[in-house]
Amino acid sequence: MPQAHSAKYRGLTLIELMVAVAILAVLAGIASVAYNGYIKAAKVSTAIQQIHMISLAINNYHDDNQQYPNSLADVGMSNFLDPWGHPYHYLNITTTSNLGKVRKDHNLVPLNTDYDLYSSGPDGQSASPLTASSSRDDIVRANNGGYVGEASNY
Repeated sequence: MPQAHSAKYRGLTLIELMVAVAILAVLAGIASVAYNGYIKAAKVSTAIQQIHMISLAINNYHDDNQQYPNSLADVGMSNFLDPWGHPYHYLNITTTSNLGKVRKDHNLVPLNTDYDLYSSGPDGQSASPLTASSSRDDIVRANNGGYVGEASNY
């Protein structure tokens, strides 16, 4: 005669299963947010390093030619893309006649006196003043290279 199932063979109840799934969903959500934050920080860090590298090439060009290049093509970086797949922006301030394109801080003072170099960030959009909403995520070079980082932190 078969015996009734003992307590050690009992399965999970529907409530226990739902609680376990809910805990896993919360943990997955937390991990996803942390991972996305890590990816963003890594891309910003990469853009900062690349701007330093491009600045070095521009400064070497200046040392060799006593003038800044007219474009990134002059230093072999015209096809160089930021971590979000957008081209870097460069403006030789010393030779430009249109100062409206020069990047400006919250007081509308130019960020640099030599050249502007920046990434338009994740959204790929930018405007001259850093206070514009499309510029807050840009990675900028300011103070003639004394600052390179997110526009929102400048």
